[in-house]
Amino acid sequence: MANMNEMSVSTTDETVQATFVVPEVTVKDLLSAIPPHCFERSFFRSSLYLVGDFVAISALLWTAQTYIPFIDPRYISLPHPVLYGAARLAAWGAYTFGAGLLFMGLFVVGHEAGHGAYSTSKTANNIVGLLVHSFIGVPYHAWRISHAKHHAQTSHLTADQAFVPNTREDWGLPPLDTEKENLEGTAVSSDLAEVFEEVLEYSPFRSIYWLFIQLFFGWPAYLIMNAKGQKNYPPWTNHFMPRGPIFAPHQYRDIIISDIGVGIWFVALVFAIAHFGFVAVFRTYIMPWFWYGHWLVFITYQQHTDPALPHYAATSFTFPRGALSTFDRELMGGPGIFGKICNYICATATHGICETHVAHHVCSKIPHYHAWAAKAALDKRLHEEGIFLQGRPATWTEAYRIFNECKFIESEGEVRFYKNAKGKAARVAVFASDSIVDSGVEL
Repeated sequence: MANMNEMSVSTTDETVQATFVVPEVTVKDLLSAIPPHCFERSFFRSSLYLVGDFVAISALLWTAQTYIPFIDPRYISLPHPVLYGAARLAAWGAYTFGAGLLFMGLFVVGHEAGHGAYSTSKTANNIVGLLVHSFIGVPYHAWRISHAKHHAQTSHLTADQAFVPNTREDWGLPPLDTEKENLEGTAVSSDLAEVFEEVLEYSPFRSIYWLFIQLFFGWPAYLIMNAKGQKNYPPWTNHFMPRGPIFAPHQYRDIIISDIGVGIWFVALVFAIAHFGFVAVFRTYIMPWFWYGHWLVFITYQQHTDPALPHYAATSFTFPRGALSTFDRELMGGPGIFGKICNYICATATHGICETHVAHHVCSKIPHYHAWAAKAALDKRLHEEGIFLQGRPATWTEAYRIFNECKFIESEGEVRFYKNAKGKAARVAVFASDSIVDSGVEL
């Protein structure tokens, strides 16, 4: 590789990167840091949260249907007739936003059932998970299976199942030219940076547009056509074909059961539209469903995507490294009392799935009501190793920043970081020792 110092200073933009020391902690190190009570699962306690979610959704729907009709000239006086329609639209918008958050809470409960964290009974877990996920149109078993693979191989470039980075070749970018850039992304010539921006079609408007598409339509696109999924799968891989490449032959029956669950959900939706009308079903269920899909992508995208998070080649991947290649973030948090209130509401509605994600990846059988204690203990242990995995609050502005800073990775290298639209990376990896220890075998 060419020496980057030999490049012309006038034509090369050089940056100083933060050093990332590749973790060499073991599974035993991580699990032993978590208090024993965090691994205890209670069907009764988990069910209380499930019932609470349905009660909250029902109460919110009742409130909307009862009081929004009072936004009418017969009951209140507004300065202009147009304001009545605008106020009703805003009120229904607030309902769909809140209901979407609560739907996300339902998803988390079903998600925990899929991990075996809802109960000690496998049968109870699968019954609850199937019913809850079918209610929101999720193929429970199919997603449970692919999601387990994601947990086992998080940030493994050829085996992870979701948010797999695009490469230079995927974008059709020019091949790595060591006369104008280096593999680490510390230096890129100004003319090459312009080429990158042109090929990537970087602009604020396009970023906002594609981020919107990803957030609101990314979840069904992933289920139906493997959008942002593992690239080694053939085209049109999805979560509904029982003989698809995601699944093993012995899982055929489970996928059929999942398909039946989603089929019943879809038929029920059609009957509801026929009986109540499209507008009524759209504002009470369909829009909250899109909001829940938004929250799911919004949360998981920011947990697994950041310029500071590593991605591993097969030869350097271990389970602990994968588990520690994600961030905890405060959902809709921020500075001041307003940020704390927003985070409290959102974290409560979604059972802390955004705030305790690292602990969840270390051991997915920890129920959400113990995840906070597990996070605190695990953070203390990781800080002793110099590992800090608290990301910025998960907000729309943060999602926009990530979308612009995480464009592609290189196709070579043991540990790779995203590069931005100018070909720059934020971190460079170094190994603490010369040997690579596959501590994941201890799992």
